[in-house]
Amino acid sequence: MAIISHKSHDIKTKFHACKTYRSSNYTIYHICNKYHISKASLMRWNKVFDGTIESLKEKSRKPHTPHPNSHTEAELTKITNLIKRNPHIGLTELYTKLREQIAYSRHYCSLYRVLVRLGYYINKSSVKKKHKPKKYHTPEFLGEKMQMDVKYVPRECNANLGDDYRYYQYTIIDEASRERFLYAYKEQSSHSTIDFLYRAICYFGYVPRTIQTDNGFEFSNFRETTRTHPFDLECQKLGITHKLIKPRTPRHNGKVERSHRNDNERFYQYLKFYDYEDLQKQMQQYLRRSNRIGMTPLKYKTPIEMRNYLIANNLTNYLASE
Repeated sequence: MAIISHKSHDIKTKFHACKTYRSSNYTIYHICNKYHISKASLMRWNKVFDGTIESLKEKSRKPHTPHPNSHTEAELTKITNLIKRNPHIGLTELYTKLREQIAYSRHYCSLYRVLVRLGYYINKSSVKKKHKPKKYHTPEFLGEKMQMDVKYVPRECNANLGDDYRYYQYTIIDEASRERFLYAYKEQSSHSTIDFLYRAICYFGYVPRTIQTDNGFEFSNFRETTRTHPFDLECQKLGITHKLIKPRTPRHNGKVERSHRNDNERFYQYLKFYDYEDLQKQMQQYLRRSNRIGMTPLKYKTPIEMRNYLIANNLTNYLASE
């Protein structure tokens, strides 16, 4: 029913999954599919959930009573005293002295674990490891997969103080060539998404096999419903597979998210526009420029050069060509 992961889930995922379940507006099947969790995990979290995010934090698994075979106070005192008198003593030397002086009969590894608990050694397993992203398979064929997202156009770029519109930048990027298409809209909606999809197909000249998006209302239904989202209907009509990423994990749509950061640095930092037509004109000029900037992942080829290279070598995998 759901994707079961052996890794511990993010606490925010636990919190939102439990809140959604408590709201009683969604089925367990929908929640598990949306948050990529198992039913057993959801039931376990819900059992301890009291409405606060703190209640879902991992609890200590340390036993309340010591194990019958654990080190005695006399042994711990002897170990501490030996280390105080010999600050630079090694583990093997310490083990040997304990065997000679108090007939220490425990295993060598038991002594090491005790020293870790006493703070004389750093337990590497307790050190928080830096997040290491899993290797992502980037498609090697043109049109095999695209990423789509929406970005707010910064209000400070609008030089017309009488213009109260909120503008949105729709972006789609081919993962193999890194070629992008941008278009500005006055509303963020399924209607804008469908219009953008057809504009993108006309721009690229082919229909991609897969489009990956986040879970925004412009791409998917916000609430559980039997109705199919308009964007999904258009994708089905064209034969496109619409793939949704896990909620609140924008790194899964990393290529389009990274391109938005470049837009802030190269375009919006210097942009001043006076109306919607002016924004559209400047955005299309910037689009032409951005698709002609060399990229490190492409070995310093530009997206346009990479597209031509893939076509010349017959490395294409799209559904249809205009």
